[in-house]
Amino acid sequence: MEYMVETDNITKRYGDFTAVDNVNLKIPRNSVYGVLGPNGAGKTTLISMLCTILRPTSGYAKVNGYDVVKNAKDVRQSIGIVFQSRALDDILTGREHLEMHASLYGVPSNLRKERIEEILDLIALGEKADEYTKTYSGGMKRRLEIGRGLIHHPKLLILDEPTLGLDPQTRENIWEYITKLNEKEDITVLMTTHYMEEADQLCDEVAIINQGKIIKSDSPLHLKRELKADTITVQVDKPQEFVQKVKTLDFVEEVFQDDSTIRLLVERGENLIPPLVSFANKNDIIVESIELQHPNLEDVFISYTGTKITEGR
Repeated sequence: MEYMVETDNITKRYGDFTAVDNVNLKIPRNSVYGVLGPNGAGKTTLISMLCTILRPTSGYAKVNGYDVVKNAKDVRQSIGIVFQSRALDDILTGREHLEMHASLYGVPSNLRKERIEEILDLIALGEKADEYTKTYSGGMKRRLEIGRGLIHHPKLLILDEPTLGLDPQTRENIWEYITKLNEKEDITVLMTTHYMEEADQLCDEVAIINQGKIIKSDSPLHLKRELKADTITVQVDKPQEFVQKVKTLDFVEEVFQDDSTIRLLVERGENLIPPLVSFANKNDIIVESIELQHPNLEDVFISYTGTKITEGR
């Protein structure tokens, strides 16, 4: 398999503090790859090394086949980057931003106009292209920054917390654009995030980072399945009796009760709802409601780190 990004024990230290600790990544080409972790976990430091802003203390990394230290210029030509902090000039229009970056990245003058129109169409800003960016909404500004990072046909687009500070609806719109550009631009996307739903919905693979170390990496689906901890929530007419009897079932690992609501911890719960209903009926217990919930990425994060992602330093 071809990889867009490969790192081998890449590390960044500041005196006695290790911000990124022996990180190993292999990011397939044309994938959407997420680095998931709390603020201060090392996400921004990691991507800063990958885009040659910071020099690694030890270890090495390759981007698009180029060493980030020895071939820094080639790496920069291979990537587009959208930083966490806004970096737009309010007195420029959207089109002027794209023209400036096309010039800076050496897009041939005879191709610039066509490329700018392609980008404006991709990020759905054609109608606002000639308006000053100070009139743009937060979501429009973020889309323009993503478009600006794409202007030179990069092989890798790096997004550092791409939806930070946006409202839920705008965040979902940005997710849609990221998915679309991954398909239309034939590009690899590397994004950092601390939003569980964002990582789950967008990423082909997720690396969980905490205190500078990669704890685990896999597809969101596989990460959640490894927990083997589905929850079936049941409401019945005879809760006490049901709790006593359901504990005898081999496939029920744990039982939690809150008044008439009972939660059962099981593995592969999608196969167990019919047997549970049948079991209740045989014991003259009426199931009033039953609901299955699979573990989410926050459950995965907690299982590997012992803390919620919002509690990061």
